[in-house]
Amino acid sequence: MGSVTKLAWGCLETPVGLVAVACTATGVARVRYGPPPGPAGARGAPETALLGTALAELEEYFAGRRKVFGVPVDLGSARGPRRAVLSVLHDSVPFGQTITYGGLAARAGLDAGDAPGATAGPPAAFVPPARVVGQIMASNPVGIIVPCHRVVAGTGLGGYSGGTGTDVKHWLLVFEGAIPATLDWDPAGLRPAQAASPQPAGAQPARA
Repeated sequence: MGSVTKLAWGCLETPVGLVAVACTATGVARVRYGPPPGPAGARGAPETALLGTALAELEEYFAGRRKVFGVPVDLGSARGPRRAVLSVLHDSVPFGQTITYGGLAARAGLDAGDAPGATAGPPAAFVPPARVVGQIMASNPVGIIVPCHRVVAGTGLGGYSGGTGTDVKHWLLVFEGAIPATLDWDPAGLRPAQAASPQPAGAQPARA
């Protein structure tokens, strides 16, 4: 049997609610909204050292002092189109910019046969590459650092499954200057009651 990957968990309060972070000895493996579901790492362990860096960089990001994350990302068992899309997003969509689901699909070289879980055999129903990207964003394990909030629909924000949903996505995009602020946008963040849903950070599948 293979060895179990060790995760060191930590968390920080942010303007969009409590954010939990987990690191392996290789890099950041999880960023999710809500309390950490696992224990902190042992003192002196490599994953604990990386966790300290990740938490510090996220704190700097939310304080407006960091636009590029330097901590490495560990995508674990992600393979094929999923790894390609997440890697391209992480490497090529910077702070203050957005990309559409379809644009990210094209940039990552996806086609209709790249739907997650696609298998060899009879032709499956056509899945638009943009929807494939939406499915991958919905299961993004490293939200914010792998910035699925920057992936938008061609006609608007699109969905977001992290925290309280599109409220979080909207706040992050205004915070980064990617979209103009609305009258109800609060630079101090979302109200505590709005920002307390523990779920993975990621974009929901794009809707046709």
